[in-house]
Amino acid sequence: MRKKQKGWAKDMAQQRIIRLFELADHEFKAHPERSNRYVQLARRIAMRYRVRIPQELKQKVCKHCHAYLVQGVTARTRLQDTHITTTCLVCGEQMRRPY
Repeated sequence: MRKKQKGWAKDMAQQRIIRLFELADHEFKAHPERSNRYVQLARRIAMRYRVRIPQELKQKVCKHCHAYLVQGVTARTRLQDTHITTTCLVCGEQMRRPY
């Protein structure tokens, strides 16, 4: 009985995280601070239920200040020789990923 409840809670948490990122994307133009709040809530849910945020969504969050990143507005991406560098325009920190 307990294992089913835990699996159900994790599935629900995963769905809520995905929905919060959808809301953050939808609300960014009108209310960028609300998008940051949605990301903060998604991170809190992920930590509480020990669920991973999907990689494609995790790349939309600054690893330093946890701001929601939108290319050209709050983030700048450059290609280097061996990696991709994303600069957060909110805090100025750089995040690097291999090709």
